[in-house]
Parts: sequence; C-alpha cells; structure tokens
Amino acid sequence: MEQQETLLEVKDLRQYFRLKGRRTLKAVDGVSFHLEKGDMLGIIGHNGAGKSTLIKGLLRLKKPSSGTIRLGNGLLTKEIGYLPQQTTVQKDFPASVYEVVLSGCLNRLGVKPFYTKKEKKITNENLRKMGIENLKNCCYRELSGGQQQRVLLARALCATKKVILLDEPVAGLDPVVTQSLYELIRQINEDMGITVVMVSHDIHAAVQYAKHILHLRHSQLFFGTTEEYLNSEVGSHFIGGVSHA
Repeated sequence: MEQQETLLEVKDLRQYFRLKGRRTLKAVDGVSFHLEKGDMLGIIGHNGAGKSTLIKGLLRLKKPSSGTIRLGNGLLTKEIGYLPQQTTVQKDFPASVYEVVLSGCLNRLGVKPFYTKKEKKITNENLRKMGIENLKNCCYRELSGGQQQRVLLARALCATKKVILLDEPVAGLDPVVTQSLYELIRQINEDMGITVVMVSHDIHAAVQYAKHILHLRHSQLFFGTTEEYLNSEVGSHFIGGVSHA
C-alpha cells in the first residue's frame, strides 16, 4: 500500500478577534485536520462560520491566536496557489488576461527583476489548460464571471504544482457555469495531480466533488472522508442523510 504524504497538518488552531466592550469573537476555535497529497478537501459551513479566516491562516495572512500549522513534503507557503473571493474592485481590474495570469508567477521570481521565458511559458501553459488561451489579449474586466474565474484559476496555478486554495470559486455564477467550473476543479485535482482545498457554502456540491470534508461553525463540527460525513450525525442533519450508493 502506497504511503500517503502529508502536505499540511493543523492542530487545535484558534483565531480570536477582540471586539468593542472587551468581547471576543472566536472566528476559528479549536480546528484540527490534515491534508494528504492528491486530496480534495471541502471546507463547508454557513456564511461567517470561519472558513475564509481559516484559509487566510493557512496562507500566513493572519497569525493564529494559538495552535500550529505545519507544512510537509517540502511545501513552502509561497508555493500555495490561492483564488480569493472576488471584490467589485478586482472584477473591474484594468489589465489584460495575460497580465493577470502572469502575475501568478511573482513568487517564482526571487531576486530577478523581470519575468523570464520560463514564467511566460508557464503562463501560456496555464492559459491553455484553463481553456482561455484565445482570451489572453482581452481586458480582464470585460470578461464574464465564469471567464474571470478561469483566469484567476490559471493565475493560481502559476504559483504552484502542489496545492491550490479556492475560496468560494463559483460564488455568483449561474448553474451551467458553476457546473463547468466544478468539473474544471476536478480536472485540476485528478488530471493535474494538484491537491485542492475548496471553501464552499454549497454542501451538496462539496460532498459531490471533495474526498474529505471539514465542517465548521467556528469550532469543528466534523472532519473525515466524504463517505464518513454522509453517514455521520452532522451530515445527516445538514443534508438529510444522503448516502453514497
């Protein structure tokens, strides 16, 4: 049996924020899980459950109040691809598709002041893989929502060959485009061999595509395989006891 390689291990992670009146918001409260090479982890929970806060902690964008985040298998934080939730300003960004995707290679530059042929080759490869090579000279803000998400996926892939973090990647998209984006994410995981962490409030989509589920409500309600989740008390409560046939 092939030994699994742990890429990420989180133990008892807590992220607290001080509010007015000496109150404390426990955004993430005692979360523990691990991520193996080739996995697809679905992080689910209602809006405000701590999902995005957890992702920012994994990226070292927020220092945890306590707990540990350990990267394994030689993985560096700068080698993690990231697709954040889009803001209105980002959607209206006045740059070409090629420029946006190329910016994903920024962490590869090191001390080099300019992009080289290597970064430009990686950019063109990921444009092709995401099916948007024909849009490379278009202005990003003139694209549809689904096209913009493909651009941002290509940018995230320029940063990594190992792990990609996706924060609500299909938010605001129509059902047809949503389905095509989920299938593209599946291909990134299964065909390209990239480990995926996907934040979603859509529990049904998460259990359809993810191999493991982490269910948050600030604290950890569940972590395990999708099969285990579907047969758990938590899974039964939130999705009506759907079973894997």
